[in-house]
Amino acid sequence: MKKTGIMTDSHSGILPEEAERLGIRVLPMPFYIGEKLYREGVDLSREKFYDMLRKGVDVSTSQPSPAEVIDMWKEMLKEYEEIVYIPLSSALSGSCMAAAAMANDDAFAGKVFVVDNGRVATPMHRSVLDAVELVQKGYSAAEIKKILEESREKMTIYIGLSTLEYLKKGGRISSVTALAANVLNIKPVMHFSTGKLDTYQKCRGLKKSRKVMIDAMKEELETNFAKEYAAGEVYLMAASSSNDEVTEEWVNQIRESFPGMEVMCDKLSFGLSCHIGPDGLGIGCTCKPV
Repeated sequence: MKKTGIMTDSHSGILPEEAERLGIRVLPMPFYIGEKLYREGVDLSREKFYDMLRKGVDVSTSQPSPAEVIDMWKEMLKEYEEIVYIPLSSALSGSCMAAAAMANDDAFAGKVFVVDNGRVATPMHRSVLDAVELVQKGYSAAEIKKILEESREKMTIYIGLSTLEYLKKGGRISSVTALAANVLNIKPVMHFSTGKLDTYQKCRGLKKSRKVMIDAMKEELETNFAKEYAAGEVYLMAASSSNDEVTEEWVNQIRESFPGMEVMCDKLSFGLSCHIGPDGLGIGCTCKPV
């Protein structure tokens, strides 16, 4: 039997091909379109999802059922002695805390270790890769949980939205605010730190919002991440809910702005995209955990 297995959910942006290559398991997160339940990466293609989103259908997120989580744990424990489970941040979903509670049950105590390090999207993807590397170095599940959670604050994300319509649908802003933003061509940049999402700056047009995100990240590397940046211990990353052409342009802009740094990019999960909307772009960074 193998020692330590890694599990995450589809908010990490990890596709089935990569999961198979890494030898990890990815729990498909559920969401509703109208009253019909779908699972990301299983029941609906990305193209169809965004097509329906742009047409204005009602999309809402949901948590995986306890049975789905437990079934995957039981299946993995046939192959591994212990599991590191890295779900979506508890600040964004109750599924993390639910999993942590289930991990205390007699069947899983000391075998399943749920990591809550405040990650989502590409930073969450990077945490999974860090966990895989730590397993390869011989760290135990308990040690990996501790290491990842100790690096909790070493993360930041900036997200440029093309519209406020989807935040309005989610009840996060008023209809009046969304309408005014559309009329004035306001493209807000949001800032997500560990457990907190705030409006960073309101920009006139997408070109301005991209520049604001680039400048914000440069300031982060010069201040909050200066020590890690100087040591070459910062992971630079991008994310997108836009099409391939726009995504490639955005990644190239980041590369030109941060010469010599690698840029890891993911498509945003369906669950995040239904709040952000199509054509959203993000930039962020995390640090090597050890």
